[in-house]
Amino acid sequence: MNTLSMTRLASTVIRACKEQNLTQQDVQEMTGINRLLIGRIEKGDFLPSLPQLNLLAEKLNFNIADLIEDASEQNVFFAMRGEAKNAEEEEGIEKLFSMMGFLKSQMLLRSKLG
Repeated sequence: MNTLSMTRLASTVIRACKEQNLTQQDVQEMTGINRLLIGRIEKGDFLPSLPQLNLLAEKLNFNIADLIEDASEQNVFFAMRGEAKNAEEEEGIEKLFSMMGFLKSQMLLRSKLG
């Protein structure tokens, strides 16, 4: 199943604005989309409506098709987190992520200490 990647959207909007030397205010003026929403799009925590997305693509010169990703490309851990069915499973998965984060930080620290 194909889905619109909010991560790809965020990076595309950020890159297009940098390339065109545009501020969030400039994008607001070009599209009519509130600059606070532009900021949320850039953070990846807001999905614009289809008309808004079309305006962004037109004004920032990107192809919406480039934002589509195959759901099978999703990170397995993200998929696990999204498929948890009860509180106990969610808690277990969150503990797993916490442990993995801790292990990664320990590995980084050890590599820096030599």
